[in-house]
Amino acid sequence: MTMFEKVKANLILEHDRDDELLQTYITTATSYAESYQHLPEGHYSKNAMPPTTEQAIIMLSSHFYESRDGSTGGFFADNVQAGQQVWNTVNLLLRLDRDWKV
Repeated sequence: MTMFEKVKANLILEHDRDDELLQTYITTATSYAESYQHLPEGHYSKNAMPPTTEQAIIMLSSHFYESRDGSTGGFFADNVQAGQQVWNTVNLLLRLDRDWKV
């Protein structure tokens, strides 16, 4: 299953009207992951992605899609802290595979 298919399944999307937009969010989330992990741009297009990083990208892409109107979005739309919790969780997952440089 591709990253696109995983994100779409996570969002429970059955239509294809937002496929291009969704792919943009996946690209953005992947770029964020590479930057956060101190990896060169395009690293995950040439190298295997650890499961924790994959889950972070799925979560972040889904968050971008669900909050594209500037709201918290998604299941926790009425919880102001939900958006911050997504970022906290994504960063914790990405930290596990970070290239710690001194």
